[in-house]
Amino acid sequence: MILQLFKKTKNLKLERTYAKKRETVWRAWTEPELVRRWWGPTNTVVPTCEIDLRQGGAIHIVMEATEGMGKYAGTRWPMMGSFTTIEPVERLAYDARSWTEGEEEATTIVHTNTIGLVAVPEGTHVTLDVVIQQIGPKAKLAAFGMKWGYKQYLDKLDAVLVSLS
Repeated sequence: MILQLFKKTKNLKLERTYAKKRETVWRAWTEPELVRRWWGPTNTVVPTCEIDLRQGGAIHIVMEATEGMGKYAGTRWPMMGSFTTIEPVERLAYDARSWTEGEEEATTIVHTNTIGLVAVPEGTHVTLDVVIQQIGPKAKLAAFGMKWGYKQYLDKLDAVLVSLS
């Protein structure tokens, strides 16, 4: 696999406060049937979502572009990783690699994601820290767009949380 090592890692940090208790937000991050409802940017669906919520357990999510993505419709972007930290309702971390299906060697992005959940008077404050360590030669645009994509994920998460009690 040909991967370019960054001279320095690329760090993304996103924050959002949701008007739900930490337990509810935690469920949305850890229950496959909920994750598949919000994971991915606009105009994507999640046909595969497997979460083995234990230290060393696997996370496997596949996003697929819908017709709304025009020429990318039908393109699939798998992500596979393993959990490194699980502190129920407080912190979740996993190491992962993501790629474009059929082009894994050239499009793989290696990243670590850490999600923090803090109870605040208005609900739950979520921080998402993404550290990109490696990027395939054909994945530069995807890596550049990750922050934009994650912002859309978090917007979709808000809509799912509103529907939960």
